[in-house]
Amino acid sequence: MSANVAAAAKAAPSSGETPAISVKDLRKCFGDHEVLKGISLEAHKGDVISILGSSGSGKSTMLRCINLLETPDSGEVRVDGELIKMKRSRDGHQMPADIRQVERIRANLAMVFQSFNLWSHMTVLENLVAAPTHVLKRPRAECLEQAEALLKRVGIWERRNYYPPHMSGGQQQRAAIARALAMNPKVMLFDEPTSALDPELVGEVLRVMRSLADMATSPDFVCTTDCRTKARGQTPSLC
Repeated sequence: MSANVAAAAKAAPSSGETPAISVKDLRKCFGDHEVLKGISLEAHKGDVISILGSSGSGKSTMLRCINLLETPDSGEVRVDGELIKMKRSRDGHQMPADIRQVERIRANLAMVFQSFNLWSHMTVLENLVAAPTHVLKRPRAECLEQAEALLKRVGIWERRNYYPPHMSGGQQQRAAIARALAMNPKVMLFDEPTSALDPELVGEVLRVMRSLADMATSPDFVCTTDCRTKARGQTPSLC
């Protein structure tokens, strides 16, 4: 991802409050290929940021560096003002200094992928309930109530007892969005959520994303999209 993208991100206006996500001079190489070239940006509560670029330009890598699925070679990532601590390994590579900190922060960052990653042996409702009950240790009854409300919000409540293989791609992606929201994240990261869908299914997912963004006070939204998503007017800011 080139420096002109970084410059656009730096130019975004600040509200004065602590950013939900702050990235400073982020760099990442794969071999001799530098993918992220000093990227800096801030995302505040209620922001929607679209990252546009060709295949291999570093869009997914940037999101994966934010939630530490990839380790950046250099630079800073802050979540709610908290710096993710890094250290150097013996061979000189950067790595997280505190795994517990990473796990704690990552629990507040939900990511929706190109592939739906739903459990095929569970109903949609059970997919939404599993993580909040096992990871957050919340009461099952409370999680079921929230799951049903989220499925209504994304428009697939009537499919709550379906298994993912029996649903369309658009319905599965909406279920994946609802599952991410079930963890009550502070930030949502979308990694090209429509790229694996047939053209006629793209609109239904984008409508859900748009409605969530319009209602957003928390969580915040950071989206990577392809150009057709931007062309549909679904994302109000661009970097």
